[in-house]
Amino acid sequence: MTATFPARRMRRPRQHAWSRDMMAETTITPKDLIWPIFLTEGQDRSEPVASMPGVARLSIDRAVAAAREAKALGIPCLALFPNTPADKRSDFGDEALNPDNLINQAMRAIKDAVPDIGLLADVALDPYTSHGQDGLVEDGTILNDPTVGILMQQAVVQAEAGADIIAPSDMMDGRVAGIRDALDKAGFEHVQIMAYSAKYASAFYGPFRDAVGSGGVLKGDKRTYQMDPANIREALTEVEMDIAEGADSVMIKPGMPYLDVVRAVRDRFNIPTYVYQVSGEYAMIMAAVERDWLALDSAILESLIGFKRAGADGILTYFAPQAAKLLAD
Repeated sequence: MTATFPARRMRRPRQHAWSRDMMAETTITPKDLIWPIFLTEGQDRSEPVASMPGVARLSIDRAVAAAREAKALGIPCLALFPNTPADKRSDFGDEALNPDNLINQAMRAIKDAVPDIGLLADVALDPYTSHGQDGLVEDGTILNDPTVGILMQQAVVQAEAGADIIAPSDMMDGRVAGIRDALDKAGFEHVQIMAYSAKYASAFYGPFRDAVGSGGVLKGDKRTYQMDPANIREALTEVEMDIAEGADSVMIKPGMPYLDVVRAVRDRFNIPTYVYQVSGEYAMIMAAVERDWLALDSAILESLIGFKRAGADGILTYFAPQAAKLLAD
């Protein structure tokens, strides 16, 4: 039985900050955050991403500095995404397999400087292909199985460079099983896989594609492999299959428009569940802040609490350093 007014006054616990903190049902700490960082070639370079105010592509030396900052703030993991120059892109994405490509150089440098920070490496071909697709293309069709073969090799090369978590974002069928098998055979049984299990064909990726240089080269769309935004049962099937293939954790992307998917995955499966607050979500908040329509600090924390309340164990967010500072205060 529930007490009613006036015996019970719901406002009582809300009167003081200490009481609100004590009664909070959902909490968030810097340990819940993964900070995505964009990489660019060169030295001592910081190239602002026009569609993501406050975010820049960083040269490796500056990425190392960001890793040191993350460690100091209590952020446990960085997710790295390279901006590959046009002259290093090809139809087959060969640069993805280069042991000395930008992301692999960055991982080695970061591990040398901050050895105990986690590194998440994106596995997909879109940062390296001249057509901007996540897989190999033949006569306009995205080839599944040949692409998986390339991704398996890419994952091993990244593990050799120091990746702690391999995160396949390509949405090819069977790639988790292939990558797990390739990692194990190469002696990387300890390297985790965080599968982009429910990655939707979303309108919210535009600024990210600008940041990694694939937006201007993308030919066609990605609807034959990324998920239909109308579907949730399909997402549960994708997650179930990735778990069966060896995923250690799963991810839902984008975040805010898909909180129902986060909750459904959390309720159905006993596996660490992550959500990506994607570039378009970040850009929307920043655009509103620049027009004085939102208060930045409050919007950051409220959006992140929403992900945790929906069931996420952790969040990839470009707000990670600001959020960690706010949480420390």
